Formats: sequence, structure tokens, C-alpha cells
Amino acid sequence: MGFYEELSKEMSYALRHAPWEYELEMDEEGWVSAGQLIDGLHREAKWQQIGEQDLQEVIRVSEKKRFELKDGRIRAFYGHSVPMRIVREEKRPPDILYHGTARRFVESIKSNGLLPQERQYVHLSQDRETAERVGKRHDGKPCILVIDAKKAWQEGVKFYLGNEKVWLADYVDSRYLLYDNRKF
Repeated sequence: MGFYEELSKEMSYALRHAPWEYELEMDEEGWVSAGQLIDGLHREAKWQQIGEQDLQEVIRVSEKKRFELKDGRIRAFYGHSVPMRIVREEKRPPDILYHGTARRFVESIKSNGLLPQERQYVHLSQDRETAERVGKRHDGKPCILVIDAKKAWQEGVKFYLGNEKVWLADYVDSRYLLYDNRKF
């Protein structure tokens, strides 16, 4: 099996069957940011070097037109085994969660808190290592923020379980964040 055929199968799995495993957030029509899919695929060493041009090549060489790429967003045309919009159930989070981010975003986070940006939710990690890996996608020396999730939850912030290592929130105010064990 060739490289692009294997990548096509991985993309199908991510977009049609297990978007949560890749931290993908689909809109009601099944679209996700191509960058979000690429970030999700980068978690496997095998796909570390792929970029948007590889997604375009998968679409170009495929006999069956399985994907559509438009305006920086991608979707699978058919065969979904999950609903397009995954409804999350609110859950009590662990006492502490983590968020890895690029250093260039720290000042904005201090002012505005953690915002979902292009996503439906803010993504938080259950362990420091995962947060660091996520942060390194955007900065070789990322900042690891510690979230007082227990206090935030007690004060009304809604948290949702994404998977065994990822928690989601609508928004996290900066008053719940610590950096280098100091209040923001």
C-alpha cells in the first residue's frame, strides 16, 4: 500500500469514525479545519511531516472522491459512523488540568483567559506531558499552564470529557490559571 493510500485510510478513520481521537471538532456539515486534522495526525510519528499539500495530493490521486478540501477546511463526503456534531456531557474534571501553549500567546491568555479560538472548545490535558506535546506543535519551548479545574468547576465553569487524556471547556478565565506556580 502506498503512502497516500495509507494516509487516505487514516484520514477516513479520523473524519468518519473517531474524530475525538484526533481532537477534531466538526461543524454540523462535517467540516473541520485542515490544520486541526494535520495537528491530530502529527501525534503519530508516521505522519509527523505531512502538511496541507499532502491532504490535497490524497484528494487528487484518489479514484473515489472521499474528501473535500475548501477554504482551509476538510470533510469526508460519506460513510460517517458518528453524528456530525458530537454532543458533550458535562463532567466533573480532575482537580488540576494543563494547557500547553506557545509563549507568544501568554499575554493574550493573561488578558482574555483560554478561548476556543477556531474550535468549539478549549482543549485541556489531564497530564503535563500531553500538554507539553501539544504546546510543542506551535513552540519548541511551550508554556505549560496549570488550571485549577476544581475551583473553576465549583464556580460554574463547564467541563466535558473529550477522551482519556483530553478535557474540554467552553472558556477558562485567567483567574483559574497558574504559570510556574504563580497566579496569572
